[in-house]
Amino acid sequence: MSDVRPFGTLPDGRAVHEIRLVGDGIRASVLTYGAILRDLEVETATGWRRVVLGYPRLEDYLAYSNYFGCVAGRCANRIRDGRFTLDGVEHQLSLNEKGRTHLHGGVEGFDQRLWTLDGANPSEVRLTLVSPDGDQGYPGTLTAAATYRLADRTAHLEFSAATDRPTLVNLAGHSYFDLDDAGDIRRHEVMIPAERYTPVDADLIPTGELAPVAGTPFDFRHPRPFHAPGLSASYDHNFAIADTIAPEPRLMARVRGPRTGLVLEVHSTEPGLQVYDGNMIDTKAASLSGRVPQTHDGFCLEPQRFPDAPHHPQFPSVVLRPGETYRQHTLYRFILPETAGPTG
Repeated sequence: MSDVRPFGTLPDGRAVHEIRLVGDGIRASVLTYGAILRDLEVETATGWRRVVLGYPRLEDYLAYSNYFGCVAGRCANRIRDGRFTLDGVEHQLSLNEKGRTHLHGGVEGFDQRLWTLDGANPSEVRLTLVSPDGDQGYPGTLTAAATYRLADRTAHLEFSAATDRPTLVNLAGHSYFDLDDAGDIRRHEVMIPAERYTPVDADLIPTGELAPVAGTPFDFRHPRPFHAPGLSASYDHNFAIADTIAPEPRLMARVRGPRTGLVLEVHSTEPGLQVYDGNMIDTKAASLSGRVPQTHDGFCLEPQRFPDAPHHPQFPSVVLRPGETYRQHTLYRFILPETAGPTG
């Protein structure tokens, strides 16, 4: 039997629920609000260890979102000027970053929606959301689903979506990880098997170039700390793992906590990985660990299509048409220190 509990009430009176999941060596909490992965814990030799940032109260998510643990959509990441042209028709999306950028679905993205609980068992939950035609400026009614499933110290996140008109879709899980549950993730050891990344302008929007990582602070092909002497940058960039969608999840990143030795592997069917080092975390609310998160207290690894794809035809497309089904399968696998091999 699934474990579903009340988790507060939205200002308009609608109830939010928390679904608690358990798998072999892993347990989680998922909210119907924002399809948020509120909590994720891994069983280690020294007990259960929390590995994501989350809040204890719904009010904290409403006041200080930071996109903690949410599903970002209808189109995750940034779209320049919130404009795009599809089949010869220009569309204007809502602007929610500096008054000129559409970020993570806009003013009222999927992170702020009450999803419908469509089914749950002790280790899995499925949530659905209907985004109407014109929502945030997007054409077409989109029906989306997000499924969280736990097994063998692994959290699976699967997305699907269908539309009745051509539209854009780019969903992404937005959890903030800290493998040491100690704050400041800059010493976490990171490996990302990407030969290229997408440089950005002052608004963090890709220039359209696919640049080699070699000789830059974006070269994580061999394990190194997020921030290493002479190799540091502020990371909110897309890494081009591939040019196309994969039929099965492939390795996107491997990260090791320096204090615990706990390893996180991210695998996904997506071609891009947005890497964010938490340099803009801004909250006054304490997390589940009892600390108020500061900048760099969590990192995000967000498999997705490339940012601002509508303006760059050389990027993998984010267009979804009637009769097609958008799908993504991402998994977060945790490996204990005594069983983890080399990070690279």
